[in-house]
Amino acid sequence: MKDEKKHKINVKLWQNIAIIAGIFSFVMCFLIIANYIQLNRHDPVNTEIINSLVERLNENPKDEALRQEIRELDLLVRKAYFTNQWQIKMGGYLLLMSIAIFIIAFQVIEYFKKINPEIPSESTFDILQSNLKARKWIGIAGAVILVSTVIIAFTTQHQLKEKFIAKVEHQNTESTMQDDAVQAQANVDEGQLKNEQELVGDIQEDNANEQAEEIEKQDQIASNQGKIIEDSKKEVVETKKSSASLSAFPTLEEMKQNFPAFRGYNGNAIAFQQNIPEKWNATTGENLKWKTEIPLHGFNSPIIWGDKIFITGANATSREVYCFDINTGKILWTAKADNIPGSPEKSPEVTHDTGHAAPTAATDGRRVYAIFSNGDLIALTLEGERVWAKNLGLPENHYGHSSSLMLHENVLIVQYDQRNAQKIMALNTKTGDEIWKTTRKVKISWASPIVVNTGKRTEIILAADPGVQSYDVKSGNELWNIKCVYGEVGPSVAYDNGIVFASNEYANLVAIKIDNPPAILWESYDYLSDVPSPVAKDGLLYLPTSYGVIVCYEGESGNLLWEHEFENGFYGSAVLAEEKIYIIDKKGNTKIFKTGKEFSLIASNPLGEDTFTTPAFANGKIIIRGDNNLYCFGK
Repeated sequence: MKDEKKHKINVKLWQNIAIIAGIFSFVMCFLIIANYIQLNRHDPVNTEIINSLVERLNENPKDEALRQEIRELDLLVRKAYFTNQWQIKMGGYLLLMSIAIFIIAFQVIEYFKKINPEIPSESTFDILQSNLKARKWIGIAGAVILVSTVIIAFTTQHQLKEKFIAKVEHQNTESTMQDDAVQAQANVDEGQLKNEQELVGDIQEDNANEQAEEIEKQDQIASNQGKIIEDSKKEVVETKKSSASLSAFPTLEEMKQNFPAFRGYNGNAIAFQQNIPEKWNATTGENLKWKTEIPLHGFNSPIIWGDKIFITGANATSREVYCFDINTGKILWTAKADNIPGSPEKSPEVTHDTGHAAPTAATDGRRVYAIFSNGDLIALTLEGERVWAKNLGLPENHYGHSSSLMLHENVLIVQYDQRNAQKIMALNTKTGDEIWKTTRKVKISWASPIVVNTGKRTEIILAADPGVQSYDVKSGNELWNIKCVYGEVGPSVAYDNGIVFASNEYANLVAIKIDNPPAILWESYDYLSDVPSPVAKDGLLYLPTSYGVIVCYEGESGNLLWEHEFENGFYGSAVLAEEKIYIIDKKGNTKIFKTGKEFSLIASNPLGEDTFTTPAFANGKIIIRGDNNLYCFGK
């Protein structure tokens, strides 16, 4: 009797749990369906109001109150987008969890019924259990509602994202119609500039027509390269002899004397070169040393070692590494990244603003290393001979792989955050063998790692949703992880005096003090970047945005010291050299301004073609990659 009574109580309890779970599931289904209907009736990311305000601002560009109103509305649109994304995702999780509890409760009740068949039916719940036909139709109806709701949840989230993207693209169309008027204004509003941030898509489409002509020129260029290489054989032999006496990896001083990776030594955007020119004009030829056409397109930036410049280019069928003479601009050699074991037969789909050669190469003065959109990684001598090559696995990435390579001593660092695998790897520079690999719990990232010596240890620091992570360069062990950044992370982090700075569009700007333990110093939400990376030095942070605004913060406090709006946006990152910031806008104009607590523009130097890359520096020279040509300027 005692067991029977206990079983009755248990059955009653689980019946109540099942009823509550069922009601909760029904409510969640109702809310998700209602949200879907609401989304189609009232657009949560509608930016028509912002568009109308921008039109008013065009008529009166000095209206600061209207300018501020646009900024505030833009922030609300971002918050509405991410809030709806979170609500839909959380609703789906809660629905699945309640269904699971409902099923578990049913199974538990069946179990107690089997071990004690004498338990009488006492509720409508038991009637449903005993009526096979009713259970069948209730199950079918429930399954239909459940499946429909899950489909609607996915559709709603996808539709919300598509609406958000469509709004931005619509803004870009309008901004194109207003372009002539905007260019005539001295100070353009940040909200309007944000509407221009995707104009690169239109520019790239125009350039696509030129690609066919470029391909036709490749045969002629290749034959010219053959003659150049033949003429330089004697120099190559001499270089090989000197290379044989090199150490296994370069000293820190050697790395600083050159520009070996994306944003220079250790990737922190601080150049140590001197006598860099401040004035040039590619159209008139002022301070132009040379200009050379690039065979294949790519969004990677130049790197420099000694008198050699390295870049890469690629399309869906070809992948190449180029070496230029820094003094003459001649292409010394071209190396093809082909016949690599494990390389996929077909290149992945990439967007026009990423392409097949987005990651910047790296060099240690012994070899040059390059990676492409299909996961092919190749190491070459400085004379263009292949040392080793391997495929890291086909990247699953909806824009295309763009994380650049980084070096530390004899270690090649690869950030490989893809949809199918998120990891950071360290490879032996001489052999390509894996030294260590660390799996990461992050989403896809387009940012690149930096190497930081904090005075106590050397860390690899990188960013990917949901935050900023640090790893030991020797072992790959995670040192710390701060959840602070989300979304599709593109900008790399910056470091200065124990503080790491990370930013991402539609997320935030965050300063992290590397202490024990690391902690967030401050956050800001006003000026954010989706592509260009910041630079920090001497207690000041300089942050460029893709919509044309550059701001300066105090590193410790987060106080905004100044902001300046330019006529065009930025995709290339800022680099600091000789107490000056160099950054190239999308139209190819290099903006140079002084470092400090007040903005002071030095020069705006035209290139004559669009560019989305970051400059490289040698003593007395600056190297810039345009859409079609490589340039060298010097005093």
